[in-house]
Amino acid sequence: MKQYKKKSFWQKPEGIVGGVFLATILGGLGLLLANIDFGTLWQSTGGLVATIAVLATVLYLAFDPKMRNLVWYMYKSVMRWITGLFVTIDPIGVLKSYIDDLKDNLMKMRRQVNQLRGQMHKLQETIFNNKREIKDNLQRAGKAKKLDDRTQLILASRKAGRMKESNAKLEALYRKMEVLYRVLNKMEQNSTILLEDVKDQVMVKEQERKAITASHGAMRSAMNIIKGDKDKRAMFDQALEAIADDVSSKVGEMERFMSVTSNFMESVDLQNGVFEEEGLKMLEKWEKESDNLLLLDGEKSDILDSAYNDSDVLDLDSPVAKPVERKAGGNQYDSLFE
Repeated sequence: MKQYKKKSFWQKPEGIVGGVFLATILGGLGLLLANIDFGTLWQSTGGLVATIAVLATVLYLAFDPKMRNLVWYMYKSVMRWITGLFVTIDPIGVLKSYIDDLKDNLMKMRRQVNQLRGQMHKLQETIFNNKREIKDNLQRAGKAKKLDDRTQLILASRKAGRMKESNAKLEALYRKMEVLYRVLNKMEQNSTILLEDVKDQVMVKEQERKAITASHGAMRSAMNIIKGDKDKRAMFDQALEAIADDVSSKVGEMERFMSVTSNFMESVDLQNGVFEEEGLKMLEKWEKESDNLLLLDGEKSDILDSAYNDSDVLDLDSPVAKPVERKAGGNQYDSLFE
């Protein structure tokens, strides 16, 4: 949330609608002015008075900041109402849709973790069998050397060499899978906490927003604008929009990494002991990128260090770590409403 930048009105859906309406209004005024005969209009008293009244209104709006803010507020309110007829822009409604997205993605992520664990078990078994075969071929080569059987010595030695080369590739592949497994587990933990935080905020803030909306109607907000005070309802919605933007980014990051994981897993053919380089390149690219939005500061580097540390052995049969329970009442978004 430290990196959150407030969106301007024009960057929001209602801003796009507002831009279309504004262009239409200006175009209409331009056509109207082009067809008005000002010489004839100013010859009559009524026309002159109307022209002066229009100019006075324009100048008043241009030079009075309070009135200018009031008109701007009313314009934004109308555009927001029109946009709301076609798309969901209510921050509570948007957050509820993101809650559904988070739930779906968490289910998919858990399935990916289980599939990846299964592939890693198979790969471990392949590497173990290869090591046993390497040992057997080296023993055959040793016996052939004692018996001065050059043909069997060459065949056994070469087979052991090929198996060693294959195992080196498979062990490198296993390391990459371990990175994926550790990252997916950590993402799943953090996403579970995120889901609970957002659900908690929606449940609490939905009631607060109803109370604020009831006590700060359109007229009350307009009076606050004229006085130069901050509109409490607008400030509250701004905090909710910040949460929605943050959750949107994290849901997108979640889906992007699951896509990388899925493509990588699909490129691996464990039965034949081969894999496509493209899958590895995608994962290596992710490793070199900046920190993931769903990982806390330093978590990504810690995961990579653990995955490439021979002394930190991953136990695939150990239970998946549960998210750390936070203190009652604590929430990563609470500071937005202070």
